[in-house]
Amino acid sequence: MTQDVLLLDGGLGQELIRRSPDPAHHHWSLQVMLEEPDLVSEVHRDFCRAGAQVACLNTYAVTRARLARGEGLAPLATHLDRARELAQKGIEAAHCPDTALISSLPPLVASYRADTQLPFEQMVDEYSELIALQIDAVDGFIAETIPSIAEAKAVLTAAAQANTRIMLGLTVTDDNGLLLRSGESLSETLEAITPWDPLAVVINCSKPEAVSQALPVLAASGRPFGAYANGFTAIDALEPGGVVDVLEARNDLNPDQYALFAAQWLDMGATIIGGCCEVGPAHISALHRLINDRGLTTAGWPAFTSG
Repeated sequence: MTQDVLLLDGGLGQELIRRSPDPAHHHWSLQVMLEEPDLVSEVHRDFCRAGAQVACLNTYAVTRARLARGEGLAPLATHLDRARELAQKGIEAAHCPDTALISSLPPLVASYRADTQLPFEQMVDEYSELIALQIDAVDGFIAETIPSIAEAKAVLTAAAQANTRIMLGLTVTDDNGLLLRSGESLSETLEAITPWDPLAVVINCSKPEAVSQALPVLAASGRPFGAYANGFTAIDALEPGGVVDVLEARNDLNPDQYALFAAQWLDMGATIIGGCCEVGPAHISALHRLINDRGLTTAGWPAFTSG
């Protein structure tokens, strides 16, 4: 049977940092939408042209905890609306009208750090707000870089209450792909989310080597699964409220090298591939070639969600 593959885009934030002449700061990804909006649209355009079937909105930093760290920032809904508008502009510039608008549901306080998470009911309330503000304006949601069982349960609970299914992205440790960043086991996490019905479970913003270790566990679950890895040497230098430009990019993960990892994931049965931080349009183009070279077919977001 022919394997249908959903090709995601790459790391929007790191690509923006690479292209902008201005220094990054902890609210930079929000201000860039006001000060350099064309840059955001251009990155979306280039990912679409590379073959990505989704445009993941610039909403990773749009949470109440992150906005509270700054002064004079626009309301939550304003940032969400702006991110959607700029993604749509990029899709139109790429002449790829079938590209899906997908909003990121990030860790609510800090990336990779389960020790900063909010009380469970507060997490559910804040994820519910993010979903309610966007559900009529986007094609779907990806919960990204979720580091713990509790936060996974919270975002899935919020989605279920909104009567929508989401893709769940978990992040695993750099040196052990069988453990979430919280230290909880990946297999126990999959058991813990059994009451919910995510569209798929993916591993994201983790080293490709750790992803390859994690995917057999996802494959054994029987759910649709996949991955989009990062290109960092390590994530230890990033503190809550910090900016990912403090992290170092690998020099051994060019587009062809990244595609070799993705080929492994496809061999394991993955039906979703893409890229996270430090994975740019050239990498996504290499994944698109990989899919074509294998004679696989691509399944856009609507076909994927109806499966």
